[in-house]
Amino acid sequence: MSTQSQKPLKILFASSEAQPLIKTGGLADVAGSLPLALAHLGQDVRVVLPAYPQAVEGAKPLTTVAMLNLRGHQGEVRILEGRLGEERVPLYLVDAPALFNRPGNPYTGADGKDWPDNAQRFALFCQAIVALALNRAGLSWHPDLVHCNDWQTGLVPAQLAFEDNRPASIFTIHNLAYQGNFNRATFDLLALDRKLWSHQGLEFHNNLSFIKGGLAFADWVTTVSPTYAKEILTSSLGYGFEGLLRHREDRLRGVLNGIDYQAWDPASDPAIAQHFDASTFSLKRRNKTALQQELGLPVDENAVLFGHIGRLVAQKGVDLILQVLPGLIDRPETQLVILGSGDPALEKVLNAQRDLHPQRIAVVIGYNEALAHRIEAACDCFIMPSRFEPCGLNQLYSLRYGSVPIVHRTGGLADTVVDASPRNLLDGTATGFVFDHPDGNTLWRTIQRALDFRRRPGVYWEKLAQHGMQQDFSWDSSAEHYLEIYHQAIDNPASNPLAKLA
Repeated sequence: MSTQSQKPLKILFASSEAQPLIKTGGLADVAGSLPLALAHLGQDVRVVLPAYPQAVEGAKPLTTVAMLNLRGHQGEVRILEGRLGEERVPLYLVDAPALFNRPGNPYTGADGKDWPDNAQRFALFCQAIVALALNRAGLSWHPDLVHCNDWQTGLVPAQLAFEDNRPASIFTIHNLAYQGNFNRATFDLLALDRKLWSHQGLEFHNNLSFIKGGLAFADWVTTVSPTYAKEILTSSLGYGFEGLLRHREDRLRGVLNGIDYQAWDPASDPAIAQHFDASTFSLKRRNKTALQQELGLPVDENAVLFGHIGRLVAQKGVDLILQVLPGLIDRPETQLVILGSGDPALEKVLNAQRDLHPQRIAVVIGYNEALAHRIEAACDCFIMPSRFEPCGLNQLYSLRYGSVPIVHRTGGLADTVVDASPRNLLDGTATGFVFDHPDGNTLWRTIQRALDFRRRPGVYWEKLAQHGMQQDFSWDSSAEHYLEIYHQAIDNPASNPLAKLA
């Protein structure tokens, strides 16, 4: 049966960040887009976030719709209601100023260090989600399902599992490397149900693990690409949870993230210098010359411009890009643009390389959404050598903007980029360049392969880029897949692993 012909579901979508209100990574893109796609399919979906200052400011006007008294928190917690996105999805902000009204990003202070009370902050957020999920906030709305995301919401499925007449729960892993692990004293401080301190509960190597609450107790567990769903069953990418995930493999599904094709559309993007699409691909070069001028690189539309956008950390393979820099610099036709922030040591090395080679390398430390759009529109190639990548979004943006991606065959990168092998070029399926081993030598050989292909008559490169632009990675298909899982979760709830102790 088509999900569109079924009765609309009431869905509470819980996340610690969401575009355009607050963003540190891909989770925000998902939380800002998937609920809107679900609403477009006729579902009654509502989003709940902490009331960070940026979120409060960006979501105005807001109305106080509920007051909650939550365990372990002095004073009342307000629930503020606003709207999110063009679909005007109802938005709830959990307003506990002592915990969320502070500078920095959702998880760290201005010094880049984790807030020392993150466990208390997100435990309270989870309590508020549970109150909304059980219709205990006085809003006369009882969701059929709660969709939780990453460790910051991991306590929700665990707490719901002990409740009668509970909604179904879905838990999505965006990156299993981030687990929300805290010591035993923190478990006692949070005054969680004592039954949850067990091997079947939240205990993980004698620590409290927020993410384990989602992995062990949710009715279904999803992650953000089919390949990553297989990778997390292995010891190399399971981060200690591979046994639990294999145990729950019959309720684990990988659903590829989509992207917002209204926000990321080179034919109408207000951030870029020249609009273009697959049929007017030749206009793309004007974005290259505009970006070269903006960032102080020599203006040359014939230069081969490589780009990279993302967190400057080992996971993303930034050190591999540093390893291939000498080769890029030796090729007079190449330029490189990097936008991102992260490891101070990597930032320092990149800035030093920029200072040594200002005619070849542009580095912008930090994050700038509009500049990210301009880089995607300008580049000939986008380098994404992540050691692991649950889904990845920048390769999808690159495909959309005709910037041919160079990626490591892992996670969502393996699911979305088709290598320009002779066979794939012949049958017209190729969209980029893919390599199998995340090391500098393999990356450099792949870049050389791209440069060799670039030297062919222009029609070959144009056809490769255009085919990437014609791929469909919109949210519509992903939303349909999630609706199928939602119905399975509602119709066939999982048993509580601690039921005998309940």
